[in-house]
Amino acid sequence: MAGPDVVVLMGSPSDWPAIRPATDVLRDLGIAFRVHVTSAHRTPERTVELVHRAEAEGCRVFLCAAGMAAHLAGVVAAHTLRPVLGVPLPGGVLDGMDALLSTVQMPPGIPVATFAVGSAGARNAAYFAAQVVAADRPEVTEALAAHRRRAAGRVEAGERRIADELGTDR
Repeated sequence: MAGPDVVVLMGSPSDWPAIRPATDVLRDLGIAFRVHVTSAHRTPERTVELVHRAEAEGCRVFLCAAGMAAHLAGVVAAHTLRPVLGVPLPGGVLDGMDALLSTVQMPPGIPVATFAVGSAGARNAAYFAAQVVAADRPEVTEALAAHRRRAAGRVEAGERRIADELGTDR
């Protein structure tokens, strides 16, 4: 049974606004993904079941997002040998710093690649997931390269607008 390349797990439905940019990136790059809400603490058995099912369906990468205690990525990493990308989310009394530390501080042998707090980290995690998938999919490699070319073009266009406004040469 063929499943998605990337499985996105978030600890709460309230995490969706911060994670949606990651799914936008995956969609734009043509990468199949699935999204689930599951909690390391409130639904631990379901979390493990989702990991095992995703592996059986061919998932290549797990992208996990949670706030506060943020143990979701670590629990997933403990149950898979596939890459796990952790996105700490803002909230709580430390506004994401607690989630960042919970995600990045993993014991040796159970790695979680940890990204910035919030939606910027979610987007970069999606790009990183795409790079993993691109190792076997040339069309994803080309989609990533095209994205970078467009981003470079936007930077150069911005410089031209500023130069025009100032009346100077670049």
